[in-house]
Amino acid sequence: MRFATIRTGNTLTAARIEGDRAVLVNASDAVEAYLRRDRLTDIGDMDARTAHYARVSLAPAHILCVGLNYRSHIEELGYPTPTYPTFFAKFPSTLTGPRDTIALPRISDHIDGEAELAVIVGQRLRRAGVEDANHAIAGYCVANDLSLRDWQHRTTEALQGKVFDRSTPLGPMLVTPEELDNARDLTVTFTVDGVEWQHGSTSDLLFTPAELLAYCSTFLTLEPGDVILTGTPGKTAHAAKSLTPGRHLVTAIEGIGAAINPTGTDPLPDTRAIWREETDQ
Repeated sequence: MRFATIRTGNTLTAARIEGDRAVLVNASDAVEAYLRRDRLTDIGDMDARTAHYARVSLAPAHILCVGLNYRSHIEELGYPTPTYPTFFAKFPSTLTGPRDTIALPRISDHIDGEAELAVIVGQRLRRAGVEDANHAIAGYCVANDLSLRDWQHRTTEALQGKVFDRSTPLGPMLVTPEELDNARDLTVTFTVDGVEWQHGSTSDLLFTPAELLAYCSTFLTLEPGDVILTGTPGKTAHAAKSLTPGRHLVTAIEGIGAAINPTGTDPLPDTRAIWREETDQ
């Protein structure tokens, strides 16, 4: 099954996606539609090809992201294979829709994109084994973990480079595991103005989605709607150093769809010099 969160004017409504048809249902978002999938009422329909998709999960309790999880990318960087997953966190304020414009902050000179398979949690999970964690997966969607690299590498903690507002498209739809063979071998790509910056496959993941959920559940109670970003493949030779305003980003995963986001100019000023002046006094 496929569920989406559709924006109609100022209203968000869940929809069941059936080919080129988006069947609107009596739920507020894709996660609620999944949780109530056997008790939904159809309330309308529209063309799925022209629908304005909003983020799949509106306000997850937890957003956890994994670094160094594609074997080829680890080898490319020359790093040892991790024994355990490397996690960092995001906040709900970082999420945006898979059709929304992303304003690139003026405070950064190096903004990068990262195509990622996102896992949506479908039930509460605590101290679970891999099999139970697999059954707790509601579905998969597309994410792009846009990152301020110059801020990320200011310290040993990546947080400040990973959490700028409305920087992580999530969508366009939640696709349940049986439609994707549990995401075992899906092509993942990221293009900028039609030029491929990333290309990989989920078959290259070091830790599977179920293993990541089970691992997280040992130290954190996962809730329905929580989001796990599973890592990103390496860059192609065509990838440039930084994203700039006026670009056309397409983050795509085979069998799921694509987040299609233009980049815009940040309306807020560059305050880096002010901060430096204050700290130098």
